[in-house]
Amino acid sequence: MAPIATIEYFRLLPRWLFVKICDSEGNHGWGEATLEGHTEAIEGTLDGFIKRFVGLEAEDIEHIWQLAWRQSFYRGGPVFQSALSGIDIALWDMKARKLNIPIYQLLGGKVRRKVAVYAWIGGDRPSDVEDAAKARLAQGFKAVKMNATEDIGWLDSPEALKSSVERLKIVRALGMDAALDFHGRLHKPMAKQLAKLLEPHGPLFIEEPLLSEHPEGIKQISDLTSCPIALGERLYSRWDVKRFLEDHSVDILQPDISHVGGISEIRKIAAMAEAYDVAIAPHCPLGPIALAACLQIGVCTPNHQIQEMSLGIHYNVAAGGYDINSYITNPEVFAVKDGYVEAPSGPGLGIEINEELVRKLSKSAQAWPLGGFTGPDESIREW
Repeated sequence: MAPIATIEYFRLLPRWLFVKICDSEGNHGWGEATLEGHTEAIEGTLDGFIKRFVGLEAEDIEHIWQLAWRQSFYRGGPVFQSALSGIDIALWDMKARKLNIPIYQLLGGKVRRKVAVYAWIGGDRPSDVEDAAKARLAQGFKAVKMNATEDIGWLDSPEALKSSVERLKIVRALGMDAALDFHGRLHKPMAKQLAKLLEPHGPLFIEEPLLSEHPEGIKQISDLTSCPIALGERLYSRWDVKRFLEDHSVDILQPDISHVGGISEIRKIAAMAEAYDVAIAPHCPLGPIALAACLQIGVCTPNHQIQEMSLGIHYNVAAGGYDINSYITNPEVFAVKDGYVEAPSGPGLGIEINEELVRKLSKSAQAWPLGGFTGPDESIREW
């Protein structure tokens, strides 16, 4: 047992925030506290955690998590939980590294030897997806996800939905599974129509058909369609998830390991979901540490079904091509074959961070700016 000696964080392109923890014996672990568009807020919260956590026993991961939660009074939400995620993931990485085993061996061991994965095609305004889908097929992917629509008015023309169906049909004709991310862009009058239009063409799932702040609407859409409903990137704890399990409105939960409090919390969410016959497919359009942590969960979690990867996502391309392999020295860990990534075998998260590069590039990295949509009448639309 050794106390936490240092906690550092590193802002990196394209939009990531890494955390490194060292104990008094020189052991270390890496975490990811990325919250897209809110980097400065996370950094401020981490500054507070550093003051509280340095000197605590590094192996007492649950105690540190409970201390953060129970003694913060104002707790939960995206900023608090994302900062806590970075700490939690790093502590798990360090503990498993000290034992020279993968994290999943601390969580009960393997239930599978490889994890199904999918990648993004298209951007925030999806258009031609056929070539992009073929490129993913050539990379070894069997499933993809794309935004269902561009920006949509609260009550828009039904014509605005036709291209969504055509894009799904194109990808399915290639023999690939395809998920459609509504991204919370649609309001109920349009979301109901689009779910029914997509239904005959067999989407893998429809994601965030409405924002999670409208649970009654999500329940209504769930009752109207046979499309599997996926949701969860904007739910930040097991307490946020609870009502969606209780009203049976969600088929696939998508907690983000960098938004929900890390490995400790996503494990509890997965166990809750299993009791309701709900799968998890963790949200992760983020960096290599978040992805590696998700793969550890995927290997040891019975109801984990598929894992999002940000390889080549449009956000990474737009930021100069910094991608999930840019900051690690063993990119083979993320190799995709026949739609799967093999279970990592290395200690901790199973990846090795290029710390020299991280420290160098973090000195000049700017925080990622949020985007947005404006309608033709100049009203603000959901992004």
